[in-house]
Amino acid sequence: MRLLSSSGRRGRLLLLACLLLLYLTCCFAHSHWGHRRGSWRLKHSGRRNHGRHRRKDFNLIHPTSEAPPTFDTSSPTHIKAQLGSNAYLPCKIRNLGNKSVSWVRNRDAHILTVDRYIFITDARFAAWHQPVTDTWTLQVKFVEAEDAGRYECQVSTEPKMSHFVHLEVVSPRVSIPGGSELHVRSGSTVSIKCVISNALHPPNYVFWYHGDQRIPESWWGSVTPGDVEVVSGGASVASLTIRAVTMAHAGNYTCSPAALTNKTVTVHVLNGERPAAMQHGTSSSSRPLLPFLLFLLLLPLYLLHHTSSNPHHR
Repeated sequence: MRLLSSSGRRGRLLLLACLLLLYLTCCFAHSHWGHRRGSWRLKHSGRRNHGRHRRKDFNLIHPTSEAPPTFDTSSPTHIKAQLGSNAYLPCKIRNLGNKSVSWVRNRDAHILTVDRYIFITDARFAAWHQPVTDTWTLQVKFVEAEDAGRYECQVSTEPKMSHFVHLEVVSPRVSIPGGSELHVRSGSTVSIKCVISNALHPPNYVFWYHGDQRIPESWWGSVTPGDVEVVSGGASVASLTIRAVTMAHAGNYTCSPAALTNKTVTVHVLNGERPAAMQHGTSSSSRPLLPFLLFLLLLPLYLLHHTSSNPHHR
């Protein structure tokens, strides 16, 4: 029994020793192969990321930050627009990035546009972007005299950047040479000229009116509106020719250039030596009687004074 118990104890100890040896062998094998696998991964991942790490190190040494926005010096600062035409105010911006562009009217500090959005109820204002030229343009339709002044193109940087454009509104002058009245003889030919000066470009058309009626190209057969012609000095001239003038041609003639002010002249047709306007109508015919009536009123006073001052006459 004692021998059995001692041999059983030795068997258990031997079994424990074998299990311990097997455990240590497994741990060593796992550690060895895991180390080799990790080395292989590190080796190949290093090759794969070698270029990436090199680029990262290069960026740390040479940072590549985006350039700040700048205004193009070729962008104009003074724009002329004719009264009634459209004005275009450009603003060229380099390296805008994600910044916003606003147009502000300096006269009242009113924000007109932000990017493409309109912030004014006046439908004459609009803005658009031309990516090819990096240009933000403010459009003012049907320019009025009050639109003249300075406009600010503003970039939403910190602090804000501004580029100023001055809008000059040119007002052409419309005139009819010869004054506001024109006397012509019946049966003759007369040409009424409408001169448009101080204009950036000639008007697209000129309409003529006789009283309230517009004169078409073939009205009465003897009245012919002419085309708009550019003469020396940059002025434009539109003519209205009346052939074989009759009493029906008398009245007011109005020159109406496109988008400009009108000018009117009164034509009097002479029948003989005196204007027809003085021969017809109660208001014009009563004027020559005034001196005669004044003479009749003063004559008795003169005779009374002359008689009282001369006693021999009595």
